[in-house]
Amino acid sequence: MKKLIRKGKVKEVFQISPSELEFHFSDNVSVFGKIVPDEIPRKGETLCKTSAYWFQKTEELGIDTHYIEMTGEDTMKVESVEVIDDYGDIDKETTGYRIPLEFVSHYHVSSSLDERIQSGEIELEVLGFEEEPKKGDPLPEPYFEIFTKLEEEKEVLDVKEALSISGLTEVEFEELKEIVFDIDELMNENARKNGLIHVKGKKEFAISENDELMLIDTFGTVDEDLFWEAEEYEKGRLVQKNKDHLRQYYTENGYHDRLQEAEEEGKNEPPMPPLPDDMIEKTSKIYVDMMDRLTDGKYGGIK
Repeated sequence: MKKLIRKGKVKEVFQISPSELEFHFSDNVSVFGKIVPDEIPRKGETLCKTSAYWFQKTEELGIDTHYIEMTGEDTMKVESVEVIDDYGDIDKETTGYRIPLEFVSHYHVSSSLDERIQSGEIELEVLGFEEEPKKGDPLPEPYFEIFTKLEEEKEVLDVKEALSISGLTEVEFEELKEIVFDIDELMNENARKNGLIHVKGKKEFAISENDELMLIDTFGTVDEDLFWEAEEYEKGRLVQKNKDHLRQYYTENGYHDRLQEAEEEGKNEPPMPPLPDDMIEKTSKIYVDMMDRLTDGKYGGIK
């Protein structure tokens, strides 16, 4: 059996047995929540291989994951867990389910964190600062956040709220948080070794059938985590190694303004213009280069 059960902007999920799923990572790339008309060569391959690499490294730390094996250049087999859409159906006795939360760890003041500081959403004291930091500053201590997973507009939760909807105990939550920082310690070291700074990361978990925490979904790629070029950072420049240049391209050519205007006025969204060939090639090279650096060259670089 092989049945498509979920189709996202960049990833398809197939049920291949009662207990197994297969992830297919497409070459699609999304910007402003919209899929760019052009595919990016090898993008799916880079996300699949980078995520597989980090699942394997995580398991070497003795941490349980749902990863089983890669089944192709852009596909991987994983253990299946139940996706429960109603918080009321989850309690401390529930097993074999995806925890309906996202966990984000911050290590520097990124653009998104800076915006929330400027708006007053996050107080300086919470981040450990006495004076207002500059964008790019390292945080005195890692900052850990919890977001809802089911809502279209993700909400920040405190620990009490997170525990009330997730089925997690306080002990399990502390264990989960420790797992996140253990993995990130390895990722941060790997990034520094390869001329990068790991700015922030996102992870998701499940409770296995054995009632144990299990790392799921994908992580450690340029789509889930944020990385800066270390050499540029030392010069005072924050150079993101992801699809940020595509956001800039569609902002500069006016598409983003037209999209926002249509949304505000309730009009049909304007079609997204295709990318020029040089922009497609540039994007592909960024993804392949980052795969090479994040996996210590395990899968080779640009062919």
